[in-house]
Amino acid sequence: MRSRIHSWTAVLFGTLVLVAGAALSAAPASAADDFYIPPPLPGGPPGTILRAEPASVVMSAPGQAGVIPAMATRMMYLSSDTHDAPTAVVATYLQPVLPWTGPGERPLIAYGVGSQGQGDQCAPSKVLPQLAQFRPPYDVIAEYDVVALYSLLSRGMAVVLTDYHGLGTPDVHDFLNRKAQAYSVLDSARAALQLPGTGLHPGTPVMLFGYSQGGMASAGAAELQSSYAPDLNVRGAYVGGPIVDPENFIGYNYGRPGVGSAAPLTLNGIAADYPETRPILDAEINDVGKGLMNDALGQCAIATSLDIQLRQISQITTSGQPLTEVIDRSPELKSVFDEQRIGSRAPSMPVLISSAMNDEGTPYPPVRAVAAGWCAGGTPVQLDANTQIPPITGIVGTHDLAYFPSLAAAQSWMTDRLAGLPAPSNCAALP
Repeated sequence: MRSRIHSWTAVLFGTLVLVAGAALSAAPASAADDFYIPPPLPGGPPGTILRAEPASVVMSAPGQAGVIPAMATRMMYLSSDTHDAPTAVVATYLQPVLPWTGPGERPLIAYGVGSQGQGDQCAPSKVLPQLAQFRPPYDVIAEYDVVALYSLLSRGMAVVLTDYHGLGTPDVHDFLNRKAQAYSVLDSARAALQLPGTGLHPGTPVMLFGYSQGGMASAGAAELQSSYAPDLNVRGAYVGGPIVDPENFIGYNYGRPGVGSAAPLTLNGIAADYPETRPILDAEINDVGKGLMNDALGQCAIATSLDIQLRQISQITTSGQPLTEVIDRSPELKSVFDEQRIGSRAPSMPVLISSAMNDEGTPYPPVRAVAAGWCAGGTPVQLDANTQIPPITGIVGTHDLAYFPSLAAAQSWMTDRLAGLPAPSNCAALP
């Protein structure tokens, strides 16, 4: 087991070395690219493309030379916010240069990226062309989904990855918002299917895919697809290391080296989406917490986390109570946090859930509870619980390491779904 852990650690650090070896340049303090400023929104359906242009990608996989095997298109498309109002979101479509050799026609992977942060410079569509940036003093932007993207594209799968609502565009990115993330993923697939010259069409098989925050986005998209995007031919959903309950996630990490970057990021999104909560947050969050929230608006996830740890911040409430207690005694906050929980409805497609039992960041019990609820609703669920990786904390933890073995399992599982094979399920005996 130790050698397997070391192997996956080497893969992860290989990616980080590639990031460090890329051209690290000072990010200019300039206005947002005009591409990211939405035009007056038309009255079209979600997924309507507002603008598109060719883009470049500069990513190599560990041990591989050259750029990622794809041609890229950056596009802005119509989607919906958490209140179902029209909004504009940006995504990157990656057209593989290698043929699809799997069953049936080439599939489209609707990819939900992991946590990027809230600074507009952190948007995946901005990171992909340069791989990495450095904004002093320690805001390193790294596209750590590179391994998965390379793996999917090298098999000939088309991929579209959304920036999510408010990342890169003028709105605040509502980190861990269940509906906004789900809509962004589903509508990115709708938009990609409209691009000319890709070989894709409205009936193209679609797979939902994501890990960590992306796992939550994939899970939300799986739950909402039948009602929000029934036109998509979704064959299955891979839900890796998902955050399924933002309040629980904050509580689980609160007080660990710092309060965890999830707290300021999530609170910023709540305040932006639900104005009625702003007076409550203003009264309940202390000056240190407000400073963290304000800083997080312009930072990427790594910098926000480092900021909290370096300053050894342990609590951010005026009362000194854990943030979850503040949420629970406020009906307004409790209501909006409850809206973000995954598990309210069963997906209409097969689902593969991967989660490490010793995950130090996203706890396993809530993930298992979601799987049980989906099973009860009739969804074929395969819950893969990684028991081999021990509890590890630090720069590379259990949550990070579990990503790589789950990626291999996910590709095999998706191929079987595309072949029309019966979906496996361990609902009768969840681990």
